[in-house]
Amino acid sequence: MRKAFAICLLVLASAATNAFALGEVRITGKVTDAVTKKPLTDAVITMEATQSITFKQDFKVAKDGTYAIFLLNGTVKYKVTWAAPGHQPYQEVVKFKIGDANVRDIELNPTSAAPAATGEVKTEAKADPAVTAYNEGAGLANDGKDAEALAKFDEAVTANPKLTRGWEARAKLAERTKNYAKAIESANKALELGGDEADMNSILFDAYTATGDKAKAAEAKKKMPANAAGLYNDAAKLLNSGKDGDAEPLLKQAIAADDKFAMAYFQLGMLYLRGGKNAEAKANLAKYLELDPKGAESATATEALKYLK
Repeated sequence: MRKAFAICLLVLASAATNAFALGEVRITGKVTDAVTKKPLTDAVITMEATQSITFKQDFKVAKDGTYAIFLLNGTVKYKVTWAAPGHQPYQEVVKFKIGDANVRDIELNPTSAAPAATGEVKTEAKADPAVTAYNEGAGLANDGKDAEALAKFDEAVTANPKLTRGWEARAKLAERTKNYAKAIESANKALELGGDEADMNSILFDAYTATGDKAKAAEAKKKMPANAAGLYNDAAKLLNSGKDGDAEPLLKQAIAADDKFAMAYFQLGMLYLRGGKNAEAKANLAKYLELDPKGAESATATEALKYLK
């Protein structure tokens, strides 16, 4: 009976996560001058779909040269052009990764740059070691190579201690790998530099809770976002991509923001069941049934609890 249920459970879990199948992607980054390293505040990013759909749109950067672009359809390739007055544009065709961080920090060369001996304009600037290490770390993290990725984020913030995104990535990965001391250090540093308060305070809450510092955990919790639904939706996207490890802290944060959020307990319980953490699975599924005994997933939760006895 237990073996039969385990097979059925995989089917049910798959059906639950497919309900959150989304194709949205988010692309962030900063556009700077390759020579002066200063932000190009008048830069424009053009996104043009190259297959299946007709889409072309321009996006302006913020006053500090940063940008954040949200695309509803991330299932197709896009031709992306970064351009700014007085600079050589840069272009690439890319299919962004759904559910992952798509970071593109771009340096544009001035059109007045001195020509090379051949008479051709030099099109590549010397790479910023901090940005290079950060991008390499992001790639390794997306491939599940956490230890190697964390080492690269260490390189990034060592090369540039003011690289906010480097500290943020380091904090997230350190928390994911249960290196709580490094997570606390990184999140606090990111906050000092004006990083994402919601994400970093959520990491501090988890890390301080894990290390038994109740006072600091409570302080971090006060600064956490109260939007449990938003956290749950972000977790659902990760679950849909099979990234249980990344979804786990978001589900915990959703519960911390709203301890009556029944579905967050259900998904957390199923996540633990898939990971073989039966005690944690049992506790969360039981809590789900306590909060919503006639909910949409009550039958699955009830059957799972029978399996866990």
